[in-house]
Amino acid sequence: MENAYFKKFGPHTSYQLDDQERSDRGLEPDKLVKTHCCFCGQQCGMQLKVRENKIIGIEPWEEFPFNRGMLCPKGVKRYLQNSHPDRLLHAYAKDPSSPEGFRAMDYDEAVKKVAQEINKIQAQHGYDAFAVLTGASLTTEKTYLMGKFARLCLKTANIDYNGRLCMVSAGAACKKAFGIDRSANAWDDITKSDVIWIAGSNVAECSPITTEYIWAAREKGAKIIVVDPRITPIARTCDLYLPVKPGRDIVLFHGVLNIMIQNNWIDQKFINEHTVGFEDLKEHVSQWTLDKTAKETGIDEKSIMKAAELWGQASKSFMLHARGIEHHSHGVENCLGAINLVLASGRIGREGCGYGMITGQANGQGGREHGQKCDQLPGNRDIENPEHREYIAKVWGVDEKDIPRKGVDAYEIFRKVDRGEIKGLLSICFNPLVSLPDNNFIRKMLEKLDFFVAIDFFMSETAQYADIVLPGSLQEEDEGTVTQVEGRVIKINKVVDAPGDARADWKIIQDIAREVGRNHGLKFEGPREIFEELRVASKGGISDYYGITWEKIEKQMGVFWPCPTEDHPGTPRLFEPGSWNPIAKGAGPFYFADGKARFHAAKYSPPKEETDKEYPIILTTGRVVSQFLSGNQTRRIGPLNDQCPEPFVEIHPKLAQHFGIQNGDMVTVESRRGKADFKAMVVKTIRPDTVFIPYHWEGRKSANQLTNSAQDPISKIPEYKACAVKIYKSTREVVQ
Repeated sequence: MENAYFKKFGPHTSYQLDDQERSDRGLEPDKLVKTHCCFCGQQCGMQLKVRENKIIGIEPWEEFPFNRGMLCPKGVKRYLQNSHPDRLLHAYAKDPSSPEGFRAMDYDEAVKKVAQEINKIQAQHGYDAFAVLTGASLTTEKTYLMGKFARLCLKTANIDYNGRLCMVSAGAACKKAFGIDRSANAWDDITKSDVIWIAGSNVAECSPITTEYIWAAREKGAKIIVVDPRITPIARTCDLYLPVKPGRDIVLFHGVLNIMIQNNWIDQKFINEHTVGFEDLKEHVSQWTLDKTAKETGIDEKSIMKAAELWGQASKSFMLHARGIEHHSHGVENCLGAINLVLASGRIGREGCGYGMITGQANGQGGREHGQKCDQLPGNRDIENPEHREYIAKVWGVDEKDIPRKGVDAYEIFRKVDRGEIKGLLSICFNPLVSLPDNNFIRKMLEKLDFFVAIDFFMSETAQYADIVLPGSLQEEDEGTVTQVEGRVIKINKVVDAPGDARADWKIIQDIAREVGRNHGLKFEGPREIFEELRVASKGGISDYYGITWEKIEKQMGVFWPCPTEDHPGTPRLFEPGSWNPIAKGAGPFYFADGKARFHAAKYSPPKEETDKEYPIILTTGRVVSQFLSGNQTRRIGPLNDQCPEPFVEIHPKLAQHFGIQNGDMVTVESRRGKADFKAMVVKTIRPDTVFIPYHWEGRKSANQLTNSAQDPISKIPEYKACAVKIYKSTREVVQ
């Protein structure tokens, strides 16, 4: 099936004429449309060139304040996904008799089939037997709609999203410490800092435009600290590199804070006036002496002391972190450790001082605010809170009792499939067969489902297992809003019409709801109407969008939430004295009733799977600059795929020599869950006890055959960044 699948649905790589060739042939665009990149959470502004309802290139949008016309390689080539030969133009039904495994079918017939299967499963097994998996690259309007669809139409508690693999540890830590889940600053504050601490973020490859802000600060004299088991490109230009052993970040944070306390490099006045819990934390971190910290983290004592000196004695500082400290079975604790350093310094809520979570997916921020999480209602409300439930019930025009209670996380949904509790699944904007850990288990669960429907614009590896595939929309074929890395709500503009039978995702969802026969509240005429209801649903919540309108977004080139009224300008910098705060109501800048931030004496626990004699090496995973997430889009864009067409394994020369491995050799990497072969890249830029594999590929090339599905007990994020493996020279000469 897979060979036939490839011939029909790809991924094939697409190339188009460059600008000079188009000009030579007289192929000038009919129009330019201002919009944003479809990939990471930076959401860089760009202009797309359109000719005859096809996107033929890009132009810089230099006025957009975040990237000022700059783009990374993915942004430059993202237009090549439009008019792609792999594009799904029809609905498809699984057909074992077909050489390709699927047959094209009428869209309306497909929707009716989906509705029939939903009703059949729920009639036999109950509402919760049908689950929904959604995505953090959907517009905020769609994420709101998906939460409403799951709870009102399907009446299921079991909805979650692929942001579970991305930002949930950071978000949970922020809510515990600050009372609000958002980066505290616009990125301009980075350029005004004296010290920037970057923890677990390969900024130059994963969020390249953020690198420009860091370099701008460096040009003004700022010192840069980078913590990572690999010397990533940003680490090559930093002032202090700390090669942490994967999974030990919180030990480093505790050890540095202990040094700061001993040397009185803390802001005691700020601590006394604006925080709670410092004395308990002080006692807790006292155990992390310099020598003990060095031993556990694998970082030398001199470097740890230098980090404490730089951070502790700075006048302005900025903390940035990403998946490197979050993708752990104790990811929330790691993030709380980082926040402790920020709060102890008192450097937050003022110019040049702050804290930022580097968002992964396009709408990683907005996608976790308005109801598609298993425990959440719009406005970042708690689904178990009676007042929150009552408010949303009134907005939706239903009885509070009609809203399901808290569901389970994305990985637990598949465990429920294994236990026979979930029989049906709808997925949109999610490719779990590539992106979830221990993905051989995920494959078995997809095969076990009684019915599976996928909505996508390309036939992803996951959609290959669907009974029905419905052709959804690319970002440029619809309009709506997303919220980028800083907390700035921006507008995605429609550029071209969807081809063939493909249509906007919100239309597909509402078509299904109509056929199911439960479409109360799911009769929107367009994304703008959805946004207007979202504004009301978010009003008074932590994530308050009520004062944001599409016109205001266009006028200001984005509006920072919270924004409670239409005459409110938005909130680029959180926690400033006197800033709007519906929780503290003047008691203080942080989002608790007393207005004070919380320190947390987070305990250290190592990765769930430690190395031993049989599996003596740590595997960590991450991204490369030219690919994105599961690669469902970037592996189809020729120039991007050419930059890195295959995965590889980075190995330190000492480790390579021990196993008789040379650069370019095929190497088998094996964990307790599976094994795979990769070409060796022998480099000095990684710890000798660690190997690295990028995770953008499918099947036998997938790093997530190896990774551990252990989860953080609070955020339920999987432990992608540390598991135990063994390596040896492969008998295979090429990657299949």
